[in-house]
Amino acid sequence: MFPEEPEAVKKPKGVAPGKPAQGQCLCRNVRFEIDVPARWAWHDHSATSRRAHGAAYATYVGSWRKRFRITKGEAEITRYEDKAAKTVRSFCARCGTQLIYERARSPHMVNIPRALFTGRTGRQPLYHIAIEELQEWAYTGEPLVPLKGFPGVVWQRSKKKKRSDRDGMF
Repeated sequence: MFPEEPEAVKKPKGVAPGKPAQGQCLCRNVRFEIDVPARWAWHDHSATSRRAHGAAYATYVGSWRKRFRITKGEAEITRYEDKAAKTVRSFCARCGTQLIYERARSPHMVNIPRALFTGRTGRQPLYHIAIEELQEWAYTGEPLVPLKGFPGVVWQRSKKKKRSDRDGMF
């Protein structure tokens, strides 16, 4: 009845080169950007990253060094070299924010804490490094409920042990 229209050919959506992903330290003295998409992203549960960030684990975004640029405050960056681990961590000298994590075995890559970016990086953290070092106190997705009387605070209820039928009989 109606002339057939040719079906639209669906092309896979690639990530078009666009605006770089931008990030900054806490005091905003150091700013940087990477070209998107980032190379990869992961959660690092190792003791060294845990201590460097003061957190259960650190989430990083990896970028090719040639796609990473300091746009403000390069003179404000200080470095800590761990010769035994063959790594270098760079920090803002003013506020202490960890900015860059570099490994000798990957000289063409820089790793940046994901939380420093103000927007999307083109990669989601799908990988877990050193998962065997996950701490028993780290949150792993258990259900949380609001804490009565404390808006914005949630907590994990302790699991109640089921009493057997004999409890309380004697």
